[in-house]
Amino acid sequence: MLEIAVQMDPLERINFAGDSTFALMLEAKRRGHRLWFYTPDQLSLEGGTLTARAHPIEVFDDPSRYYALGEATELDLARMDVVLLRQDPPFDLAYITSTHFLERIQSRVLVVNDPGHVRNAPEKVFVMEFADLMPPTLITRDRAAIERFRARHGDIVMKPLYGHGGAAVFKVTPRDPNFGSLFDMFSASFREPWVVQQFLPEVAKGDKRIIFVDGEAMGAINRVPAQDDIRSNMVRGGAAAATELDPREQEICARLGPELKARGLVFVGIDVIDGRLTEINVTSPTGLRALKRVGGPDLAPPLFDAIERRLKALRAAG
Repeated sequence: MLEIAVQMDPLERINFAGDSTFALMLEAKRRGHRLWFYTPDQLSLEGGTLTARAHPIEVFDDPSRYYALGEATELDLARMDVVLLRQDPPFDLAYITSTHFLERIQSRVLVVNDPGHVRNAPEKVFVMEFADLMPPTLITRDRAAIERFRARHGDIVMKPLYGHGGAAVFKVTPRDPNFGSLFDMFSASFREPWVVQQFLPEVAKGDKRIIFVDGEAMGAINRVPAQDDIRSNMVRGGAAAATELDPREQEICARLGPELKARGLVFVGIDVIDGRLTEINVTSPTGLRALKRVGGPDLAPPLFDAIERRLKALRAAG
């Protein structure tokens, strides 16, 4: 039996039907492992000891009662076998601080995904290492640079660099009268640069989420936006269907797989539109339950196989 702590968002925020963290917890229970739950604000670092005010948790595949918590206790995270780093963005200083904390226990505890590489691979920046696989993309908050980019590429998409779930994603046309107001709104709302990307009309046919398990692409969902939206995220009304990878997508996966595995990024979701890579999601990827629901493979078991293999390797090296 393994001792597994799950660092995640408050349980009341869980979407029972779609939460991938919950799918992993159910698989851990099936294997007889013991689970602990805590939120990032319950972490404490004192001297060299990292603790969390954590609850033992039981999970159930039942929408009317899907978890039960035991009494909270101060849990020494160095005594865990595995910590699942699963809170959702925003990828802010609080998120970054938690990755620094979790690095303190990595010599003894398997943290999934690797916290240092999560910190160094934010979705919309890490992907720029593979710019040749992407549509034309600019990261900036300089208005003149955005206007030059828009003049070259026509319709564009603007979105926050550290956004998630399709929030604040806008399509802007070459002569869009709303551009000035949109620029002002972004300037007031976000301190970091923004992502400006050539709009891909083929998004209307779907945005493919491809799920990697320890560097291997093992399943994909095609997410089709609602008729009056450009965002394919399922939380924004996108419709999902199981799908296969075409040769171009297989080429992208072959390029990315070894890099993800080398970085300790065990569970990753990438987004591909019309054969072009747009994001690499490493912080809290989703899609496990959606993929299974639409007839694709159940990837929770192979994910836990990979976790257990990596834990065995960590212990052998120690």
